Amino acid sequence: MARNCAIPKRADKPPDSSYGTRTILLVDMDGFFSSIEMVEHPELVGLPVVVGADPKEGTGRGVVSTCSYEARDYGIHSGMPISKAYRLCPDARFLPVAMALYQMVSGRIMKILRSYAPVDKFQKVSIDEAFLEIKTDDSADATLIARSIKEEILEKEKLTCSIGIGPNKLVAKIASDVEKPDGLTVVMSGEVQEFLDPMPVTKIPGIGKKTEKTLKSMGIETIRNLRTYDVRKLVSGFGKWGHQMHDLACGIDESEVKEDFTVKSVGRELTFDEDTSDPRVILDSIDALAGETIAALIETGYLFRTVSVKVRFEDFDTHTRARSIGFMSSDLKLVADILKELVSEFIGEKKIRLIGVRLSNLRKADTRQTSIYEFIR
Repeated sequence: MARNCAIPKRADKPPDSSYGTRTILLVDMDGFFSSIEMVEHPELVGLPVVVGADPKEGTGRGVVSTCSYEARDYGIHSGMPISKAYRLCPDARFLPVAMALYQMVSGRIMKILRSYAPVDKFQKVSIDEAFLEIKTDDSADATLIARSIKEEILEKEKLTCSIGIGPNKLVAKIASDVEKPDGLTVVMSGEVQEFLDPMPVTKIPGIGKKTEKTLKSMGIETIRNLRTYDVRKLVSGFGKWGHQMHDLACGIDESEVKEDFTVKSVGRELTFDEDTSDPRVILDSIDALAGETIAALIETGYLFRTVSVKVRFEDFDTHTRARSIGFMSSDLKLVADILKELVSEFIGEKKIRLIGVRLSNLRKADTRQTSIYEFIR
């Protein structure tokens, strides 16, 4: 028996009368790192550009951080081993990650975005993504605001972004990915079901290839299939996640647009396109995740004392390992070395589906003494 999928109103508190029906924008910069490189180096425009580790003519270690849309036409994507990216397109322009530059541009863009929403209705998601909740429930007004954002970013930074507009964060996020690059997709509250239903279930955050395969065996391929499926059977097969998947398929997401200024940990995860037991791929991925996590740590202005690794095998068996050090640090090599030691016990046991890294036991860094460039040189 399928549940009623009407989007509910919160019962625990009255709605904010200044907002009415929520209207949320997800602003996602297009190919952020590679796009910045093309602004810095106009001769790269129109070429396949790959930002990441040095490919060393196909023998390099590390992974792709991001790439231009021209590179994506060759099958290259974020998280791919850099050696494979080189094999797919040896003529691409391979560039190192210039994180200090990207963070500086991100800061200017976030300042632009914050000017379009009240201070308590803005949420930075990552270096190139943010949610904004705006004071309108009119699609024309929301579209005008989105276009204004796009024009201001283009004028000031020479960069494009894709924006999704919806009645909640889930819909806005999915909508932002419909047209890329330089897209704008508007989904108002009465259009959610029509918008979501035809999409594959993998459009729902958290549903990866393994879950997709299981759902397909149950006859569930589209979001509509998931929405109309018997919830009891979903819970039987997936537990609590079954309820959550069904709610998301119904377009239900009541999470608030709100920044949490209390940082307890920072981390990154990578799900492999294909389960792997290749030590080189695993260790290269650890290097890339360590770099991204340290960059996020620096961005929030913290030092760490505990390093953790998470490994999820092909059968979804999941393990974590952690190690604490006796001092506060932000050293990238130290993080990478600890992670490699922690993950080594899992290499060769079974094929690995996902690897995650996390830094915790954080403390604010003394920014008067420490420069960002010291962390990433």
